[in-house]
Amino acid sequence: MARHASIIDNYPEYEATIGIEVHVQLTTKSKMFCASARQVSEQPNVHICNVCTGAPGALPVVNKQAVDFAILAGLATNCTIAKESAFDRKHYFYPDLPKDYQITQQFNPICLNGSVEIRLEDGSRKTIRLNRIHMEEDAGKNLHSGSSNESFVDLNRAGTPLLEVVSEPDLKDAQEAKTYLKTLRSIVQYIGICSGNMEEGAFRADTNISVKRKDTDILGTRVELKNINSFKFISDAIEYELGRQLEIIEEGGSVRQETRLWDTKNQVSVPMRSKEDAADYRFFNDPDLPIIQTNDEWVERMRAQLPELPHQKFERLTTQSGLSEYEADILVEDIELGNYFDAAHKVSQSKQVINLILRDLLGHLKEHNLTLAECKVTPEKLAAIAQLIESGAINNRAAKEVFEEVAQTGKEPQIVVKEKGLEQIGSADELEAIVKQIIADNPANVEQYKQAPDDRKQRLSGFFVGQAMKKTQGKGNPKIIQELLKKHLG
Repeated sequence: MARHASIIDNYPEYEATIGIEVHVQLTTKSKMFCASARQVSEQPNVHICNVCTGAPGALPVVNKQAVDFAILAGLATNCTIAKESAFDRKHYFYPDLPKDYQITQQFNPICLNGSVEIRLEDGSRKTIRLNRIHMEEDAGKNLHSGSSNESFVDLNRAGTPLLEVVSEPDLKDAQEAKTYLKTLRSIVQYIGICSGNMEEGAFRADTNISVKRKDTDILGTRVELKNINSFKFISDAIEYELGRQLEIIEEGGSVRQETRLWDTKNQVSVPMRSKEDAADYRFFNDPDLPIIQTNDEWVERMRAQLPELPHQKFERLTTQSGLSEYEADILVEDIELGNYFDAAHKVSQSKQVINLILRDLLGHLKEHNLTLAECKVTPEKLAAIAQLIESGAINNRAAKEVFEEVAQTGKEPQIVVKEKGLEQIGSADELEAIVKQIIADNPANVEQYKQAPDDRKQRLSGFFVGQAMKKTQGKGNPKIIQELLKKHLG
């Protein structure tokens, strides 16, 4: 596959340096430091308590499941799990931060020095290093009125457990960044710690971008793009920001260190605030929370819970199940679809299984706005249709009719074939008589076929195949028909 073009390709003397901080919202039952429910709600301020609203004297308690999830994430991304980690207070003032500080892990994070391997467009692999993964709590949410000059604060999200996954600046363009984020989202979904729902903010990214000349090791001034929750928007924002910085530098200006927001409507980044340094947050150790001590037994217990990871599934599908990289990519990216294929493939190893999934199943789900759980074509029934094609009992045309009937009624495919009389005519004697009759009835087409050069014969034979399928009402075995045509047309 050809590499996606990037604006930086127009500036061969420069290179981009991109690092990403990903916020992964954990699917625990309760919040990070209190017993309030961790769930999305349209009703504001219903899942709150004294702890997550910052009431004086309220004491936080660490959610153990969140720590388990952090260890799982670290193991899935090749991190070293720290024997001791601790929580710190990060001070800043914003309406949706009721304590006026956020509890995070600035100095002693739970996971260090990991890596995520991504597969580039040309099929090569690249390792993106992770600096750390640390635990923290989310802030609330500001809601701005569209009809009045008012803002409101919803604290339902305040205290929701987060992992922040911090990469090293190893990414070089928007496509690499997009691929890295997709890979990381698949990992946290596979290990069951995050929904990955970007629209709800469960998986969002802060992207740090700078450009520098290739002939220097000195990095350019870093600009942060804040809280972008769409792969496309992230890609568009990086491309825009690279162009903006390159234009400033080429005109002799200096890039300001700042945080910018992405305006999706106008496709531009806009200033949010000057970027703070760590000292501006006045970090110090949280006195109310204990040091988290892990041991080998705890880590190995979590390692035993690791499922098959996305890259492992991709290798299995391409090497053991015989799928193309394109087909495997679709199944790896969609966990439910991948599980559906695995269930069907256990019943039938026919190549028709993936063909039916990509051609008929996905089209049916999209047309009728259904989920896989709602679809009446179970993996077992789809495998049965694949076997009917594989055995020659029905052809592809009949298979489409069978699929549609099963999707509507939930009937067994074999019963549909019998009820509709869709069995393929595979008798060579019966088909040979039909082929001979067609040849006898169409002497002009036969002569044209015989006079044609070899490279046109295949196209002209389509006429005879079509006539034979018409005679058999679509039930003729196309493979046998083609073999008989070759035999009798010469």
